[in-house]
Amino acid sequence: MDAAEVMSREVLTVTPETSIIEAARLMLQHRISGLPVVEAGAVVGIVTEGDLLRRTEIGTAPRRSRWLELLVGPARLARDYVQANARKVGEVMTRQVVSVTPHTPLAEVVQLMEKHRIKRLPVIDEGRLVGIVSRADLVRALVDMAARPASGSYSDEEIRERILAAIAAEPWAPRFEVAVWVKDGVVDLGGTYTSEHERTALKVLVENTPGVKAVRDRLVWVEPLSGTVLPPEDSPPTLG
Repeated sequence: MDAAEVMSREVLTVTPETSIIEAARLMLQHRISGLPVVEAGAVVGIVTEGDLLRRTEIGTAPRRSRWLELLVGPARLARDYVQANARKVGEVMTRQVVSVTPHTPLAEVVQLMEKHRIKRLPVIDEGRLVGIVSRADLVRALVDMAARPASGSYSDEEIRERILAAIAAEPWAPRFEVAVWVKDGVVDLGGTYTSEHERTALKVLVENTPGVKAVRDRLVWVEPLSGTVLPPEDSPPTLG
């Protein structure tokens, strides 16, 4: 999936001349955490909740001791003063805008959000703002995907082969220590594991395999250092 498939196309924007209070009202009214700043049709910045946290009006402006002010220097102090007292969006907005295109894969969208610690990305196509993709849009896409009905039906043997292939493809999976039995879409998962993370990951892998209706965990834990075996609560299934 790419940004165009999940982005919000109706984007609320402000200009550099918009007042700080008006921008704050818009964020609260529409329950959003940031607004693209547009001038002459181009995105010139973005203003977020984070830009409005250190304000004189609510007593959160930065306060430093005299000796620390000397270390910080006048340029940084002046910048902090503007951030705490400015009246217009253009004076506090972030000018280095991280953006994506409609064709940016969602994996890259998430990578940019994590790298820059931001919650939303303007979507720009040929210099024009065409949408915005936020964390909420990604969560909404997750819910939409889960609501789609599963397609196709699979035999027990097809399900088993799919599970074994998926296990073989994962670098963390104890592929030679795991046994899989399938009957009427219900999977019995047997064998050994050496960490609870492995066990959970195996169950998640099986649960995500198309055609699986339920998973019965019959895995046996083996202590890596001593080799001590803790048997499962249920006995393994009978073959035949």
